[in-house]
Amino acid sequence: MPKYTKEDIIRLVQEENVKFIRLQFTDILGTIKNVEIPVSQLEKALNNKMMFDGSSIEGFVRIEESDMYLYPDLDTFVIFPWTAEKGKVARLICDIYNPDGTPFEGDPRNNLRRVLKEMEELGFTAFNLGAEPEFFLFKLDEKGEPTLELNDNGGYFDLAPTDLGENCRRDIVLELEEMGFEIEASHHEVAPGQHEIDFKYADAIKACDDIQTFKLVVKTIARKHGLHATFMPKPLFGVNGSGMHCNLSLFRNGENAFYDPNTEDGLSETALQFIAGVIKHATSFTAVTNPTVNSYKRLVPGYEAPCYVAWSGRNRSPLIRIPASRGMSTRIEVRSVDPSANPYLAMAVLLKAGLDGIKNKLTPPKPVDRNIYVMTKEERIENGIVDLPATLYEALENLKQNEVIVSALGSHLFEHFVEAKEIEWDMFRTQVHPWEREQYITQY
Repeated sequence: MPKYTKEDIIRLVQEENVKFIRLQFTDILGTIKNVEIPVSQLEKALNNKMMFDGSSIEGFVRIEESDMYLYPDLDTFVIFPWTAEKGKVARLICDIYNPDGTPFEGDPRNNLRRVLKEMEELGFTAFNLGAEPEFFLFKLDEKGEPTLELNDNGGYFDLAPTDLGENCRRDIVLELEEMGFEIEASHHEVAPGQHEIDFKYADAIKACDDIQTFKLVVKTIARKHGLHATFMPKPLFGVNGSGMHCNLSLFRNGENAFYDPNTEDGLSETALQFIAGVIKHATSFTAVTNPTVNSYKRLVPGYEAPCYVAWSGRNRSPLIRIPASRGMSTRIEVRSVDPSANPYLAMAVLLKAGLDGIKNKLTPPKPVDRNIYVMTKEERIENGIVDLPATLYEALENLKQNEVIVSALGSHLFEHFVEAKEIEWDMFRTQVHPWEREQYITQY
């Protein structure tokens, strides 16, 4: 990752003829927000003097305490390639600070940094994330609004002409590479219209920044192709939903703390304890890693998404899978997370859960190498396998009762997150849906 100084950025802006700077940050729901400034205001921004109204952002502050400051992270400077024709636009990702110069506790990025400090106190030097966000491409109508018409009938790893999203996906990859992403793979996913682009892992903060940038690029380039890209977890009934599998690993002084060449499976005691922590807290952090009403339409049997809390080295039906790579690539893959999650909050709760396992030297249950989907309820109980929450309401109730996961969010984020999500659940619960009318309007 480039290391920029203020002088570097000012020079690059002049050399590249950048006209505007977007100062970006992420709200509590994971939505990218930005304040766009002309280059004449760049020095002011680089000196942390740019203020905005925090009361207008979801989950930030009340109107009577609205002044907030944007502190740009200089290493996140990048020029958006697609803006070249009309005067280039660059961006800087910012942390949010209070007027007194203290980090704002409602900033998801700052909050993740707080949990990372706890990791460092335990002797670890890095928490790496490799994310695999999936998305669907739908056609736009003549008004530019998204339809439910898919742009292809492709399946897993299909090629053109079946995969009509190939050109769009290729353009997305080219734009990402121009912005410094190292793309590892790009392919059609299982469902028609569904795609995945995998990029290189990074430390947690940069990886979350990359996820947010990735979403922005995908949506922007898709629209240039007359398509709408959505990271909604389950846009269509009867096909696979979109996940965001998270490959996690802890490092200590450049060495992978999850790897032990002296064990049969190559997993260290630290890895097993981390797995145990994730399993222990899974039903509570699900409200954060799967934060929408729609998320729970994906977490059902039969569509490759996990709905049971278990782990395995080979099996793809449990919550946690252990990819075969060892050495520096040893990692655990948490498969339940979906791309509607705020990545900074998702990583905070996953890391906190794993660290709790390490602190308390927890032992995971035995790995489950059978297809859990075909096990009876009695067999699952016998094997100590519990279900993930079935609804957002159930997930929120579990979250409220778990002190470890609540502390991963901090009181401000926890209270505002739960408040927003309870409103979302109540709106869904009280709405009359088309399915209900189809079932009942003539029957009763």
